[in-house]
Amino acid sequence: MPSHIDALGDTQNLRSRALLQLDPRSSSANSRSDAAAALGVLHQWASSPSTASDALTLLHELQVHQVELEMQAEELRSSRIAMEAELQRHVQLYDFAPVGYFTVDQNTTLCELNATGARLLGAECDALLGRCLDSFLTAPAADMLHTLLARVNEGHVGEVCSLQLAAGGDEARRLSASACADPAGRGFLIAIFPSAGSV
Repeated sequence: MPSHIDALGDTQNLRSRALLQLDPRSSSANSRSDAAAALGVLHQWASSPSTASDALTLLHELQVHQVELEMQAEELRSSRIAMEAELQRHVQLYDFAPVGYFTVDQNTTLCELNATGARLLGAECDALLGRCLDSFLTAPAADMLHTLLARVNEGHVGEVCSLQLAAGGDEARRLSASACADPAGRGFLIAIFPSAGSV
């Protein structure tokens, strides 16, 4: 009964044949480049008594897989929305903190700063990027800032120095600064805040 043996072999090899035709590296996949064509092949197999059962089983597996992918996509969308909301929250906390936050390179060039930092320096954030933070300080304060950053490079953390803004900034206030190395490797993270007892 050669025909029965051939049918049995076709049934046993159905998954392999389907995987081969759905493999993007195969020539069959290139000729069936969309899902509709692949479903058409499965429909043809489902129409044959010798392969109908396994074809329908495989079709069911594909449908389950599609639902799983849709569920995963929805979870990713939900996660993205939650992450974007959390990011926006942290951006607002960063911008509206009562402390001026600055990211500077080794030469104190301003790479990032928050809204409070911009107000301290008396300009808009975009106008300050690329300028040197020490140019807004008195000469002695600039020296103290560079000493603080040198100490950070030596591994010292938690130290604070006093700063005085030069003319054009918020010079009525005595300020203090602390710094640490930027985890992103761009230089330093600096926090500038009112000194104790300052107005």
